Order: sequence, then structure tokens, then C-alpha cells
Amino acid sequence: MSLKELLRLDPEAVRRTTDPSSLDCSSTEEVDCLTGFIGQERAVRSMEFGLSVNSKGYNIFVVGNSGSGRTTYALDSLRKKAKEMDVPDDLVYAYNFDNPGEPVALFLPAGQGKAMETAFENLIDELKSVINKAFEKGHYEDTKAQEVKAFQEDVNEKMEEVKAWAWERGFSVKRTPQGFVNIPLTDDVDEEGNSTRREIQPEEFEALSEDRQKELQKESEEISQKTLGILRDIRDKEKDLKKKISELESEICRNAIQPAIDDVRERFGVNDKVLGWIDAYTSSVIDNFGVFVASARDDNTEVDFSVYQVNPIVSNDPEDGAPVIWETNPTYYNLMGKVEYESRQGYLYTDFNKIVAGAILKANGGFLVLDVELLLRNFMSYEGLKRVLRTGTLHIENLGEQYGAVPMSSLRPEGVDISVKVVLVGTHYLYHLLQYYDPEFRKMFKLRAEFTSDMERTSCSEHQMAQFITTVVKREKGPHFTAEAVAQVIDWSARLSGDKDRLSIQFNRIIEVIVEAITWAKLDKAELVSRGHVRKAIEETRYRASLVEERIRRAFVDGVIRIDTEGEAIGQINGLAVIDLGDYAFGHPARITANTYMGKEGVVNIERETAMAGPIHNKGHLTLNSYLGMKYAQDMPLTLSASISFEQNYGGIEGDSASSTELYSLLSSLAEVPIDQSIAVTGSVDQFGNIQPIGGVNEKVEGFFSYCKERGLTGSQGVIIPHQNERHLMLNEEIVEAIEGGLFHVWKVHSVDEGIEVLTGIPAGKANKRGNYPKNSIHGKVKAKLKKWMKDAARIHKEMSGTADKPGKGKKNKVEEQLR
Repeated sequence: MSLKELLRLDPEAVRRTTDPSSLDCSSTEEVDCLTGFIGQERAVRSMEFGLSVNSKGYNIFVVGNSGSGRTTYALDSLRKKAKEMDVPDDLVYAYNFDNPGEPVALFLPAGQGKAMETAFENLIDELKSVINKAFEKGHYEDTKAQEVKAFQEDVNEKMEEVKAWAWERGFSVKRTPQGFVNIPLTDDVDEEGNSTRREIQPEEFEALSEDRQKELQKESEEISQKTLGILRDIRDKEKDLKKKISELESEICRNAIQPAIDDVRERFGVNDKVLGWIDAYTSSVIDNFGVFVASARDDNTEVDFSVYQVNPIVSNDPEDGAPVIWETNPTYYNLMGKVEYESRQGYLYTDFNKIVAGAILKANGGFLVLDVELLLRNFMSYEGLKRVLRTGTLHIENLGEQYGAVPMSSLRPEGVDISVKVVLVGTHYLYHLLQYYDPEFRKMFKLRAEFTSDMERTSCSEHQMAQFITTVVKREKGPHFTAEAVAQVIDWSARLSGDKDRLSIQFNRIIEVIVEAITWAKLDKAELVSRGHVRKAIEETRYRASLVEERIRRAFVDGVIRIDTEGEAIGQINGLAVIDLGDYAFGHPARITANTYMGKEGVVNIERETAMAGPIHNKGHLTLNSYLGMKYAQDMPLTLSASISFEQNYGGIEGDSASSTELYSLLSSLAEVPIDQSIAVTGSVDQFGNIQPIGGVNEKVEGFFSYCKERGLTGSQGVIIPHQNERHLMLNEEIVEAIEGGLFHVWKVHSVDEGIEVLTGIPAGKANKRGNYPKNSIHGKVKAKLKKWMKDAARIHKEMSGTADKPGKGKKNKVEEQLR
């Protein structure tokens, strides 16, 4: 058997299929729904342990690719754990009667926050009514009138005493708008001849002697001092009157509102802080009873009673356990909370009723789930979260206060102690970035729950996949899957994983196939989903995304892109590349050519020289020089120039999967041996000529097959792959059928020597003890060509430098001696 036949893979080796009979069912109707979470034992154990640790810093980072079920599992686990936990208290913000700029945070048992809000809204109306009725009763008016009358009588009596005392001193005391005035009196006789007193006129006062005037002024000052003392006494009594009336009003108001206040105290006075606030509330109502009376008596009176309300910003259901909050838009305000403003006639107003809770407050006492990518995208969200986790306290602050050009005066709600376990969900890339750039990250997220994208393919895991399909079918209320259809989904899952011995657990993509297969079955009005419906779903998904692939293949069919699938050519080979469009990847061949000639430039890669190649590709190319030196330059200098190019490549290239392909074309050119153009090649190579595995092997094989199919299958076409990639083969059924029919082939190789023999039909050749290769082998031909170039180069150098040996002297060139 030739080496080519020995390395050819059997049909069973290129695709592992699931035997429907191994599922022990005829359809998913006989299969139970999935009860657990499959394929993520490591993540499950990490999550369960993380939920059991209550120490600070043991927050969890769930690591995994999108579609691995990481978020769904995290939420399910947290909700299950939350059911077993105590329900946290409700949070209510209320007016601070001592410091209005700092609203008070009150905690009430779960479910009481909304009830307190309703109760205090109703309390306002009740207080209006009872206070108004209390001050309409005669007792208040009578008592107030008696106190006022007694005060007025006392005032009149004292003023009469002052006037009488001044009269005896020869003065009359009169009250004017400017105050009390003392007017001297003089004796006089009336018309009837009786003695009387009258007020002295200004001109009479001026006519008095200076001594008499001073004497009167002195007496007037004494009377004024006496009057002022009486007035002070009256003012003190007036204050006493007001105090008595205030005490009377307070007593009446207190007695009126006490039953209503006692009711809310009994219902909501669960701790000293709430009781203290209710006491301050009561005092404020008593001090401002007049606004309640005015509002009760006139509905048009505009009075703001908002200070007597409460704002329940966090309300928990006492039957739901601890909260599990999944914040899908973690902006700073959605996370930390905010104080809203209201525009009134061009001015902004706010109060404690406009305080809004963020996700952290809502999750307090429970769990908060965040997508780390969204968290990092929002300004200050990550920093705010870290501050809360570091300090254990949350203060609601608007960003404008911190970063505005002009400081703004705003409310400063009382800080709240936070006890929350945060679960971040993100990719490996973001996890390692945070580990590297944020020194605090490791302190706050001590646990990692890592999700994988695949699991081992066993009879047990295949049965679990059948259970998963059953779960989705029942959820979608669609027709059940036959055992053959289930087997087809399992095979596709293996293809998705990139390994025939593993199954993908990218559940979102698997669900897409299940749902679309159900839809095709419904369109066919089938009672069960068959294998054909699953294949239809997979093919249609590929068709919807394959426009770019079809355009490239059309260019090949039209001769715009040159790819040879038959014949032979020296220094030319079909390499294989993968184009990844994100949701769809496909393979297509690329024509790689090599030219070799005398020189000292070594191997030049045209893509590298034109900066169209990436660093990984350049690394693979540089490996070629090392291989050539190891293989052919152990006993002579390596003198050659060569250029390698990816023909019709205009978009750049990356990766080292074509390094073996480049080497094959280079050896073909040096040995002047043609390569079979019906064979395409993929594989990386190391410095010793060993073939290394590559990615996208299925797409690459299927891509070349589609090109050969366009030209017509000849039975000699196929693909050479690294032997390590055999386990990754899950080729589509069409290629498997072609391989079974001998129309297409796949070969696995371990080394460059094996590959070059498959491509040329000529053995690579093994070196003897002296380092020489068989003359008709590939390596023998290559070394002979290199040796000839070295001799020619030495001869040309001597001829050009004028140092050639003269005839007859028998001298030999040192280079020639070395060659012998």
C-alpha cells in the first residue's frame, strides 16, 4: 500500500454520527425535561460555594462566552438561593424636620413601605378634618376670649394708674402714632368760674422761665420712665397671653390629632428612628395647625403638604425572599439612584419625594447581576459600584454636583448601609483586563465561576442533550422531535464545538436550530420534527448568511479568481483560508506560488514585504528559513533567493496555517517537481518539519470541496490536513457521501515529508549517515539544485573578481575542495 493510500481517512473518520437507537426513545415525547444545568460542573461548584460565603469581597465574576448559558444559570441560581433568605426591609425617605436638606432614611418591614405611604397620604386629610373641627368648638373661642379680655382689662387698669399718677404730678399722658407724649398741665378757671386744669400750650411753655422748663422736663422724664416700665410689664403680659393661647392651641390640636397619630405609631413605629420621626412629624403639625385649618375651610387655598408624606423608594414582597436584580442598563443613575428635578417657570425644584432608588438599593439584602461590558461602557458606573462595595454605604449623589463647572445646591439624602452580593457576567478577555489594570478588582471579586463552551460527548451527555431538546420543545409548544432528529441536533452540536468527541453547549445557537426546525415542521404540517427538518434549518441558516461566500465562488466559476482543481504545476499549490463574518464562517482556497532562483536574499514573502500579513503569518514564514537551514545547510552554505505569494490576495492575511503549504510550493520549485493541483493543503509547520494543527478544518475542507464540485469531482481531489485535526472533523453529509463514493479524499499527515509525497507522488527521501539524500527523492533534488547554485555562484564570483586559477598550476579553489 502506498503512503498516499495509507494516510487516506475512511468515511467514519471524517464525521462521528449519533446512533438514534442509543437514545432509547422514538421521539422526545418519551424523554423527560432537563432538570439541571449540563456541562458546567466547574461553574456550578464555584457558584454554589460563592453563594455560601457571606464575607466581604466574595462577590462573583461569571466568566464565559455569550450563549453559554452563563446569565441564565446565574439568575436561576440566585433566585433559588434568594427564596431561602430573609426578606430585607423596605426603605422609605422622609422629610427631615430638623435639617430639610438631608432627608431621613427609614427602614420598615417588607411590604410596609407602600402601606406607610398610603397611610400618611390619608392622614393629611384626616388631620385637616379633626383640627378644623377642634377649633370650631366654643371652648376654644370662649377660653381665648376670656384670656384676651382679662389681658385688656389689666392693660387698661395699669394705663389708668399711670395717667392718674401723671395727673397728680401735673401732666397729661396721651397716646399718639409716635408713642406716648407727656403734656404739662396748668391751673385755670372755666366759664362758670370753677377751678380746672388744662394742657399748657406751646407758646405758654416757651414763655416760662428756663429753670421752670428744665423742672418740667425732668418731671416728664420721670413720668416717661414710669410709662416705659408699665409698657414693659404689658409686653410681658402680652407674651404670656400669646404663650397661653399657643399652649391652648397646642393642647387642643394635640388632643384632636392624638388618636390618628397613635394609629400610625402603632402600625409603623417598629424602631426608635421611625418613632422619633413621627414625634417630629407631630410637633410640626401642631406648630403649623393653621395651614390645616385654612386648607379645610377653603379648598382653593394652595398649601404644600408634601413634607407630611413619605417616599418609599424600595418595596419588597414579604413572600418573595431576597431580591435578585438584573440591571440591563447600568448607567450611573440606574445603578446608584438619583435626585430628580422639576422645572417650574424656568427654575429647578426638588424635594425628598423626587429621590429615586437605583439597582444597588433595590438589591440591598440580596443579589445584583450586571453585564460587565455594559457596566464599563457607562461613565462612572464601575467606580460608583466599587465605592459602595469598598465602604459598604451608598450615598445618592447626582453627577452634576461632582463634575459640574458650578457647584449646585441639592439634597443630600442620608446614606444607607449596603449588604449585597454582586455577580458580574463577562468574557475571559474583560476578566483578565480588570485583573491587570484594576488593583482593587481582586479584592472585591474573589470568586470566579468559569463557563466552558463544550462538554465531553458521551452517551450520558447525548441523553442530556435530548432532554434539553425536550425542554425547548415543550416551552415552544411545538411538535416533538424524532430520535433521528435528536441525533441530527447532537451531531450539529459536535460540529459547533469543533471536536467530534465533544458537544457544544452554546445553548442560544442550539435553541435557534431547534426553534427553526419546529417551524419547518409546522410549515410541512408534520406531526413530528424529522431529521430532514433539522437539516433544513441548518442549511437555511447557512444560506441566509452565505451571500459573500456565493459571490467569491461565482468569481471562481467566472474565471475571475484562478484556482486549479486539476492538473499539475511546479511551485504552485492550493492553500486554504477561512473567512469569519461573525455569525458565519466559510473556507475558500487560495493559490500560493513560489519562485526560486540564485541569490542570497533567502525566502521573501511578498505579503510581508507589502505589510499585508499579520505577525503570526510572518512568524510562520520565518520558520521556513530555519527549516531549509536545518535540512540542507549542515554541510554547505545556503545560497538561494525565493519569493512566495498569495495570488489575488487584496485584503491581507493572518495566521500560520499556510506555513506548510508555502513550504510545499517552495520545495516543488526547488526540486522542479510538479504538485497535484487537485489537492489542497492546510497545516502549520515547525522548524523540524513536523505538521501542527490549525483551526477551521471543517470549513476549509468544505470550502475546497465546493470549488471542486463546481468544476466536477474527478475522484482524485481532496485535502491534506494535520493528523491532530482528525478529531475535529465533522464534515457535512454531502462530503461524507462523496468520500464513501471515492469522489473526494482527506489525508492526514504528520510531517512535511509525508505531505510532499502525497502531493507529488515522489518520496521525500531520508538522509544517509553522510547527510546525503537519494538522488531521485524530493530532498535529493532540492539539495542538488542548491549545491549547483552554490558552485555556479562561486564560479561567477571568481570570474567577476579576476581570481580564477591559471591553467597548469594545479591549484584548486577552496570552495571546490569543500564541495568534494
